[in-house]
Amino acid sequence: MTPDSNTLNTETLVPWLDRTLPELGDGPLVAEILTGGATNIVMRIDRGGTPVVLRRPPLAPRPDSFKVLGREARVLGALNGTPVRKPELIACCEDQAVLGVPFYIMEYVPGWLAMDPKKFPAAFDPPEIRRQLAFELVGGIAELAKVDYRAVGLEGFGKPDGFLARQVDRWLYQHASYADSEGYGYRPLPGKDAVVDWLRANTPETPHIGIIHGDYGYPNALFAPEAPARLAAIIDWELSTIGDPLLDLGWLMYAVPSERSAVRPPELYQDPSYPLREELVEHYAAITGRPVVNLTYYMVLAQFKLAMLLERHYARGLNGRLDREMGEQMGALVLDLLRAASEMTREFDGASERQMA
Repeated sequence: MTPDSNTLNTETLVPWLDRTLPELGDGPLVAEILTGGATNIVMRIDRGGTPVVLRRPPLAPRPDSFKVLGREARVLGALNGTPVRKPELIACCEDQAVLGVPFYIMEYVPGWLAMDPKKFPAAFDPPEIRRQLAFELVGGIAELAKVDYRAVGLEGFGKPDGFLARQVDRWLYQHASYADSEGYGYRPLPGKDAVVDWLRANTPETPHIGIIHGDYGYPNALFAPEAPARLAAIIDWELSTIGDPLLDLGWLMYAVPSERSAVRPPELYQDPSYPLREELVEHYAAITGRPVVNLTYYMVLAQFKLAMLLERHYARGLNGRLDREMGEQMGALVLDLLRAASEMTREFDGASERQMA
């Protein structure tokens, strides 16, 4: 889809590109919206040289949209030159005279999103090839967990001290903020209070401090077009911070079936050919060189965090800032996340009681 003048003002952008990035070429600017909606608008732009990607806030920005975009640009720039597979940051513009909002330019990475097995490229039809997608996904976040955040200039990017102890209140505050930002009147969320109590009672010590992506999974992982499976780039860094990288692993693993758990995970981006949770956790541990402990806590926290975030989309569906059907879908997923998280806590407590008996 071609952006309109409200989304991309070429009369002001082209002179900025001429001054800042002449290596992109000097031809007419051709732009195509890759994704766009409630969070950010992402466009591929081409002037006859190397195509790049422009990322800007949505047309109806959230109160924190500009700040979040700046944090994305900072973490992408810090990770330039590291083994982490992500688009290279090329330039960042905070001058709102150019587009009316801040924006940044990053490398264009060809790839596809492995969210719907029915829409995979033909080369990924064989189950043994699809199976490798999951290992590649976990490998990408394991590589990120190994990066020394101080060495890449991200000191002060987050508040790692007491990171896990703050999480419940952080996401409860996020949920409460929708009353002002979205006119949200709240609704019953079964399981929410029990999950909150369990998380407070089972918060572990953080074994390792590192960079967290914060929203890692198949929707934010580009795979190379050709087989065998290869993670090409991790995208959408708006929730990144410094804290406990095992939260990223929990974010991935809660939706993966386990041979040791009877909890039915939310039905997200799974395929019968994918590995079980135990295999993927072992793969993560082998790459990082660190044991994975307290995984249930991180999976429960991940589902609680995501539920609190997605409730905003439900609220925006009600107030007309997001498509109503999409809002309803997000609202249903919130309930499913809290259902699975509650079941995980009960299963964990039951196993602990049996071990003590």
